[in-house]
Amino acid sequence: MNFAGIILGASAFFLIGIFHVIVIKAEYHFGKRCWPVFALVGLAFCVAALFVKGIVLSSVLGVTGFSCFWSIHELFKQEARVKKGWFPANPKRVNRKNNVK
Repeated sequence: MNFAGIILGASAFFLIGIFHVIVIKAEYHFGKRCWPVFALVGLAFCVAALFVKGIVLSSVLGVTGFSCFWSIHELFKQEARVKKGWFPANPKRVNRKNNVK
């Protein structure tokens, strides 16, 4: 039996759920200005995927890297969801545009 597809599918499912929570928390605490962190981490995972010999681990690293890249898009969407009132805004974070707490 070949479990590679099942492992990759389960990993992708798990990563999507984890990154959903990470994006919400990151936007709440740091706003969308933390997007370069997601870009650098995503790049690191993709580079690591190039050098890992195991196909399953390489695939999981690649999926993780591209999940980081997709999270950049979701950070900006999350900011819009917060503005609509769908998610709570962080009252302690200073709004840089209006200099308001």
